[in-house]
Amino acid sequence: MTANLLASDGQAFEPLTDAFAQNPYPAYAALRDKGTPQFFADFDMWLVTRFDDVAAIARDISMVRSPEFFMSEEEITEQKRLQNWLDMPHHQRFVQFSMLDSDGEVHDRLRKQVFREFTPAFIARQRGMIERFVEKLVDSLIGKGEIDFVEELAAQVPGHIIGRVLGVPDEDCPQLRVWSERVVQFFDIDRSDERKALAEQATTEFYHYLLKLMAERRRAPQEDLITRLMAAQDAGALNEDELVSTCMLILMAGHGSTIDVLGSGMHALLRFPDQMERLKADPGLIHTAIQEMFRFESPLPFFHRYSTTDCVVGGQGFPRGTKFGLLYGAANRDPAQFENPDTFDVGRNPNRHLAFGGGAHFCLGNHLARLDMEVIFTTLLKRLSSISLVDAEPQYKRGLSVRGPKVLRLALTPA
Repeated sequence: MTANLLASDGQAFEPLTDAFAQNPYPAYAALRDKGTPQFFADFDMWLVTRFDDVAAIARDISMVRSPEFFMSEEEITEQKRLQNWLDMPHHQRFVQFSMLDSDGEVHDRLRKQVFREFTPAFIARQRGMIERFVEKLVDSLIGKGEIDFVEELAAQVPGHIIGRVLGVPDEDCPQLRVWSERVVQFFDIDRSDERKALAEQATTEFYHYLLKLMAERRRAPQEDLITRLMAAQDAGALNEDELVSTCMLILMAGHGSTIDVLGSGMHALLRFPDQMERLKADPGLIHTAIQEMFRFESPLPFFHRYSTTDCVVGGQGFPRGTKFGLLYGAANRDPAQFENPDTFDVGRNPNRHLAFGGGAHFCLGNHLARLDMEVIFTTLLKRLSSISLVDAEPQYKRGLSVRGPKVLRLALTPA
């Protein structure tokens, strides 16, 4: 895999460079301005950047995540070989197969089991627990003067909260974050053998941990999500591999993207201090502010779909089996959809962004992620008189599939 990829007109698109990591939006704008999807041979896909085109594909039931609808098993195996997705048995068993990467009956059946648990009423009942957890964490940090917001605060909340919801003991949550990050990193476009080995080892260790946790729940059921999913397994709604895969997906989804958007959201408030002051003066704007954080720096800026029929995208015809790369990060800065898209506006309304995807694969965890963020930012703005950057501009993670600062050093002044 090369870092310098050429579009059909020879223009470079360099998603693995530090420059792209720091600011991908000029590259996104250049692609968007072409008007039609652009083919990148090393991805073997057409990149789609305009809001209307990305939204239409995301919501189209004929656009799927898995190639099984138009490829034979042998063809899929060959494609995985070319993409370095083979010879990692646990990753193939529990990660490459999941609710996220399935479609049709399998996806609907698995999604139904999770959807019935993540209801708005259930999420609302978590508020008190999240507030107590965040207050205690802020108590431990507020007197330090300087902190790394990403590691010391953002990374401590989402994983512990989703861990508690699933039934993972607090002391095990830090390890789950490590496994999640090592598994997820192999979804990006840089699939070296070293990254492959790391992903397989993490998946294997994650699997054995979940087996142990499930055995404990068999002996002593609890009021938690894993106990209820095991009951669904007993009722025949999913098998053991699907149960493990679903638990992994819930835990992984509850970590990285929320940590990233917390970091980039805080950075956006610091880059636009007038908006931080506006939010302090009117805390009721927290809901629109959080939606704007997801639009402004989409934490998962890239997903793919395959067409199961001949189709037209951006006025251009494509055959059945075409692979499209949906650049949500580009679509969410499309000036045809958003006024002043490169401006961070905590009161932006309407804000019909695509950071949670769309259609059958719309993010089920978005309500919990937004509640985590609401509690964190409300607590910090209430308890601190000032927040400022300690260092120069933070370095952002490299890659096409993630967006978030690696470190965000802040100076905190208590109120």
